[in-house]
Amino acid sequence: MKKSLKKAASAPKKAPAAKKKARSSISFDTTTLVKRLLAEVPERAREVLIFRFGLGAKSSRDTLEAIGERWSITRERVRQIEAAGIESIRNSKAFKDSQDAFDELAQYMAALGGIIPEEELLEGLATDEKSRNRYRFLLVVGSSFFRERETDDFYARWHVDHKTAESVHSALSRLYETLDDAEVLAEGDIINRFLEELKEVNSAYRNEEILKRWLTISKTIAKNPLSEWGKAHAPAIRTKGIRDYAYLVIKQKGEPMHFGDVAKSIVEVFNKKAHVATTHNELIKDSRFVLVGRGLYALAEWGFSPGVVRDVIKEALVKGPLNRDEIIKEVKKVRYVKDNTILVNLGDTRYFKRHKDGTYTAV
Repeated sequence: MKKSLKKAASAPKKAPAAKKKARSSISFDTTTLVKRLLAEVPERAREVLIFRFGLGAKSSRDTLEAIGERWSITRERVRQIEAAGIESIRNSKAFKDSQDAFDELAQYMAALGGIIPEEELLEGLATDEKSRNRYRFLLVVGSSFFRERETDDFYARWHVDHKTAESVHSALSRLYETLDDAEVLAEGDIINRFLEELKEVNSAYRNEEILKRWLTISKTIAKNPLSEWGKAHAPAIRTKGIRDYAYLVIKQKGEPMHFGDVAKSIVEVFNKKAHVATTHNELIKDSRFVLVGRGLYALAEWGFSPGVVRDVIKEALVKGPLNRDEIIKEVKKVRYVKDNTILVNLGDTRYFKRHKDGTYTAV
């Protein structure tokens, strides 16, 4: 898996945040600090930094191309001016005098695990976009912070410890390889599996919140709305529509459900609109579901069989004659049906014959 250790100010795609976000207790005033640092930069470079990081009246961040067009200069020239401005700040007295603030930010990140998905880090530091822009700027300027760009395997993330970052990346890659394509694990199980791959990581980082935060760095490992984990492309993990939500609802219930109840549960559990008729149509079309009774659907993976009760009885009798109780037991392994419904079907002499010893065979 390839990674890039290059700092950047560009906006990444958003990674799924850990369930519990850590709120910042940063004590310094970012507005004052940013103004002090920008004051050390020549006017042209200061304007570029303000545009690039959204540090002015508007919170939007401009691209190199947009700034270049505004001043009729090339994208590369804008990049050079930006780099020179950042270097001027790092060489300034104001930067050296602000070291305590940068150390505090580094300690905050270390407490979160040393490597944090970018969006979660910024959302934990500030609640509004302008404040997040100031933190982005400080992270890029600070010499202790390193940004890993988004790749096919990982979301954008920041870290303060190269060794820990490398260990987490490698462990996530190995964890992915241990998962079967359709495997789904409870949160506790995926954390235990992850821990087995994290032998080189400092024990101080081995707590549940940090481990879950590290898991969200991965784009190839993900969790569904029920906090079950697996490969991101696994059918039980990705949720793209009513069918997927229905699958999770029935799986959570652990027994067949009427399609009306499935629709109701989708609304209650996931806060998604699910019309009864639409839900029923989606269940009919998807091979993951099996109709096992009047409007009742089960998961095919549970071993339930499609077809009318008569066909299920015939299938059970292929192995040989069975008595009434044995037939009921076999049918109910794969169908959600009342005993009397099975007996009514057994009484149909067009399809089944009862022998003197009480056993039945198919005609």
